[in-house]
Amino acid sequence: MNLTPKEIVKFLDEYVIGQKRAKKIIAIALRNRYRRMKLKPELQDDIIPKNILMIGSTGVGKTEIARRLAKMLGFPFVKVEASKYTEVGFVGRDVESMVRDLANAALNLVKNEQRQKKQDKINEYIETKILEKLLPPLPKGVSEEKQEEYKNSLEKMRTKLRNGDLDESVIEIEISQNFFDTNPNLPPEMGAMQDIVKVIGVGNKKVKKELKIKDAKNALQNEAIEQILDMESIKAEALRRAENEGIIFIDEIDKIAVSGSNRQDPSKEGVQRDLLPIVEGSTVQTKFGALKTDHILFIAAGAFHLSKPSDLIPELQGRFPLRVELDSLTAKALYEILTRPKNSLLKQYQELLKTEKVKLVFDDEAIKEIAEIASKANEEMQDIGARRLHTVIENLLEDISFEADEYKNKTFKIDKEMVQDKLKDIVENKDLARYIL
Repeated sequence: MNLTPKEIVKFLDEYVIGQKRAKKIIAIALRNRYRRMKLKPELQDDIIPKNILMIGSTGVGKTEIARRLAKMLGFPFVKVEASKYTEVGFVGRDVESMVRDLANAALNLVKNEQRQKKQDKINEYIETKILEKLLPPLPKGVSEEKQEEYKNSLEKMRTKLRNGDLDESVIEIEISQNFFDTNPNLPPEMGAMQDIVKVIGVGNKKVKKELKIKDAKNALQNEAIEQILDMESIKAEALRRAENEGIIFIDEIDKIAVSGSNRQDPSKEGVQRDLLPIVEGSTVQTKFGALKTDHILFIAAGAFHLSKPSDLIPELQGRFPLRVELDSLTAKALYEILTRPKNSLLKQYQELLKTEKVKLVFDDEAIKEIAEIASKANEEMQDIGARRLHTVIENLLEDISFEADEYKNKTFKIDKEMVQDKLKDIVENKDLARYIL
């Protein structure tokens, strides 16, 4: 998508409050990708992405900024936690798995795009399969009269099928089942074997199942997609996108920083050294082929309360040249978070209760009081940013959510006095506040 940095920031402003510098830096980084693709191929290879290190408490919008942008621009995106890669073989994961996850995300992205373009053909394939079960094809040599009669019956049946009139009818269908399809966690080295198996047919088997037609439609989706879509070109495009447009968001990178007292922690430093070649640029084997990481944009994030960015090994620090510190959220920012975004938290609760025919109304002073309480809780306890609003509002609306049936077709107004009355005891009782808020 050809958006200027200003347009990218404007889009982000609808979902993430404040953090202007973080938005600006990431908007420039993404625009530079577009600029790079306009250059000559020999120059493209030399321009590496400027990876970003975001520093800030949890809940201030680090992940949301990256996730929203990837979704808007249609870029492959994965989020991983750096701490998961410690103690590999016990509770951790192979560091290269983040790149394989990105390849899978890119494949799903391209596959969905192609599926939408060819949805009519996919639906037609599924319809044909089901209609063959409902009205088996006529044998050869039947009269024209019989053929015309069959054609009319088929069209009537097709209309009923499309209208959902046959959804509850039961038919027996054959579904292809492959050993690899039922084992999604197989290592990438099995990718080549998977392709061989599909070609020679070993490991594939047809399983007969009796299903309602509405369930049969879903069961035949994968078979239809395999038949209609060109999976080889989809895989090639997925690799290209992952390599040139992919974003890997590495959260909790501060958890693998080795600070003063933990200088001799080999597992943390080991993860950093494993990360280094991937961030620097290497080739990782995936189920769809070799994926180069040279032009993937890496965004690392961490609170860095107990450590500093300088506690990361120098080589890794050097691979994140752009650094931005995100601001803690004030009461004013929390108020804006509750009121400005398209699908703000308050709107979400209003829509949820609307399903019970309850109209929920928030007084402006009540919203300011909610923001003040959340801000105070963040100051006096651990700062969890905007996530504090969830706990505050859940406690505030607990009774109305439970008793929603009693307020059917009524308006329930939340004012400042109610907020204070409902949350006063919790806020004043520090021990209780730590437990509840």
